[in-house]
This record gives sequence, structure tokens and C-alpha cells, in this order.
Amino acid sequence: MFPSPPLPETGAPPQPPTSGSQALGVPGGALGPRGRAALLTGALVAALVVLALLAASIGAYEIPPRALLGSLLHRTGLGGAELDRVGESVLWNVRLPRVVLALLVGASLGCAGALTQGVFGNPLAEPGVVGISSGAAVGAVGSIALGLDVFGNWTVTVCAFLGGLLTAFVVYALSRSGGRTEVVTLILTGIAVNAFAGALIGLAVFRADNARITEITFWQLGSLAQATWPKVLAVLPCAVAGLAVAPLYARALDLLALGERPARHLGVDVERLRRALILVVALLTAAAVAVAGVITFVGLLVPHLLRMAAGPGHRFLVPASALTGALVLLAADLAARTAAQPAELPLGVLTALVGSPFFFWLLRRTRRGRGGWA
Repeated sequence: MFPSPPLPETGAPPQPPTSGSQALGVPGGALGPRGRAALLTGALVAALVVLALLAASIGAYEIPPRALLGSLLHRTGLGGAELDRVGESVLWNVRLPRVVLALLVGASLGCAGALTQGVFGNPLAEPGVVGISSGAAVGAVGSIALGLDVFGNWTVTVCAFLGGLLTAFVVYALSRSGGRTEVVTLILTGIAVNAFAGALIGLAVFRADNARITEITFWQLGSLAQATWPKVLAVLPCAVAGLAVAPLYARALDLLALGERPARHLGVDVERLRRALILVVALLTAAAVAVAGVITFVGLLVPHLLRMAAGPGHRFLVPASALTGALVLLAADLAARTAAQPAELPLGVLTALVGSPFFFWLLRRTRRGRGGWA
């Protein structure tokens, strides 16, 4: 489905000038870049496993972690014991689908954010900020409002993918000038696209009946409250395909970070690379939007935290962004459903409340670093 990554036959990609420890203000110590990356990866995996177990345990119906592990072992034929009838139903029909969906959506958004920043060569780029998430939401909302069922259970996902893909290429085309992506143009294009997408969604709401208005509201707020195993299976192929392909382009993204001209001299087909990665970003964004609605700022925040910890190398950054995105969204979803019990906070609203101040700080930091936006 995707073209093979254009990797040159030259030597290893350039090493970043500043290590992760130095970026955090810590003197370079015993651990090299690979050691830090391995340590962070292990810590992320361990934290993800622990948080997933907590998320499956905590809720209106408490399931002790030991009983939860017993049920998991019993289902896999490794011993353990079943929970009572209510506990089994809550765990396997409510909690676990939601946990798995949070992992898939968070991994997709985190990875899409790292790829978007690499493609545009801009630390402010993110599928939600530049309008790709809104474009995917328009595709999903349009299919709901029109009652489309062309692809069966895949209809919403396919429409979200097409909307995100079209938006990604429009933003890419409009934000380039003189062979480079301009910061101000990128942000203004994202603002315009988000506004236009909001107008289209408003028009869909105006024309929809009450039942479809409820569904459309779900996309606008962002939530995992309606997670089911069929929804997990519907989004799983898109998410897995995008997450599997993305790391193959890590080396080419490292070379692209040097600039387009040096990357071309080193054998990278820049335009082909960008088209392929925009396709991957649209696929990952569609996978997230199709089941969770518009959830912004995860793809912006996650790659920056990882760059501060381990440097800008994409061989670590791309897969680690998927892991960290899954961790962040799982934690956000747990907070959304427990912070105001018995009510549930909209997940998209919660991530925006946390991510917006981070974006303002990043905007000022980038402006100071570049000496203004001239």
C-alpha cells in the first residue's frame, strides 16, 4: 500500500549535536544515546503495562488487580480463576475494549505527531493543530449525517481517512513557499482549515436528525465511552499498518532534518518521502478520529517530551512517540472517567485543556529561538 522508503546507501545518519541529557540540563554521563533510548523504552513499556492494569481495575465497579490478573490468566488458559458474572462482563465487555482502544488511539496520535513534525520540518506541526484531525472528522461526520453505508463497518473509517488525506495534502501545498515550509503560513493554514471544518460540521448538525446529532457531538468532544470490541477490530488494521510502516522512514527523516538539499545529495527522494508520510499520517489520524473523535495536542506534546529526554533521532523518536502517546491517552482517559464520577469528562476537552498551555509555551520558545517570525 505504501511505497518503500527511499533510503540512501551512504553511512549512518548524522548524530544530533545535543544529547538528551544536555537538553535536560544534565551532564553527559555513563549512558550514551543508545543506552538512554533503551532505558526510556523499557521504562515506557513497564509504565504502560502497569497503567493498563490500573485502568482495567479502576472504575465505578472496582476489580482488584489480583482478581483481574486471575481472569486474564484464566482466559488465556494459564490458570487463574474467573470473576463473578458481573465482574467478567464489566472487565471483558467494557473495560478491556476501552483500554485497548485508548492504546491504539494514543499510539496513532503520538506517532502521527512525530511524523508530521518531521515531514513539515516544524516543531509546531501536529495533526490537530494543522487541521488534519478536523479534516478526518469532517469525513466521519459527513458519513454519519448522510447515513452512508457503502463500506459497511468500515464506512466511517474510510471517510475519515479520505478527509484527513485531502486535508493533509492541502495544508502541505499551502504552507510551502520557496521550497520550504513557513511557520506562520503553517499555523494560519491550520486555523483556516479548522474553521472551515467546524463550519462543515455545523452544517451537518443543522441538517441531521436528533439521533445523528448525538453521534456527531461524540466526534466533536472526543471520547472513548462507546468502546466495543467491534470498534477495536474496525480500527486495528489501519492503526497497525500505520505504526508498522512509520519506523521504516526514520533514517530518511533524520537526513531530511539536515535540509532538503543535503537530503537530496544523500539520496533521499524528498517529495516521494513526504507524499508517503502524509499518507501514513492520514491513515493514523483516521484510525484515531474514526473511533474517538477529535483529540488534539497529544501528537504535539509527546514528541517534544521525548526530544528533551533523548534527542531528535527518529529511530527512537517514532516508536517511542507511539508508546508515549498510548501512555498519555490511557492516563487521560482514566482521569476523564474518574475525576468527576459518576459523570465523565470529554476526553478531547481534557487533552485540549492540558495541551493548549503547552502549545503557547512552545510557540513563544520557538519564536525566541528564531528571533521572531520575519
